[in-house]
Amino acid sequence: MTQTTPRTFSHIGLSVPDLDAAVKFYTEVLGFYVIMEPTEITEDKSPIGLMCTDVFGPNWDRFRIAHLATADRIGVELFEFQGNVTPDDNLPFKQTGMFHFAIQDPDVEGLLERIVAAGGKQRMPVRAYYPGEKPYRMVYVEDPFGIVFELYSHSYELTYSAGAYS
Repeated sequence: MTQTTPRTFSHIGLSVPDLDAAVKFYTEVLGFYVIMEPTEITEDKSPIGLMCTDVFGPNWDRFRIAHLATADRIGVELFEFQGNVTPDDNLPFKQTGMFHFAIQDPDVEGLLERIVAAGGKQRMPVRAYYPGEKPYRMVYVEDPFGIVFELYSHSYELTYSAGAYS
């Protein structure tokens, strides 16, 4: 039996109500890089138009998109769709599917302050995984559009390798 090797993470796509405001937030507050400026995509027979019809089905008409990247080369696609709807529950943790992503910054508290100052929200107090033993901290936040994400002070594998829940 061949062992499957881990794959790298390429990108995440986020739907936002205001693309320009989202690009500003994710670049100015989180420090992501713009790798493709906001662009309008229309339903047509172009390669990207056909790809989008494959994904969204017919009659999607048009949307705007921007591509950003993190310091570790992970892509962040921001989409602004016509008729964007804000969900009643922006943390559907019991619903199958994605319900958050995480960003790493050693200064969790400083980044948290910048997120709140830019119109985001703090969802909980900053918590320590190993109080008095290791400086690993985390907090759930929201961007100004209600997208929930988590801030970690240290890498994922460091945080969990020692059994964070014991």
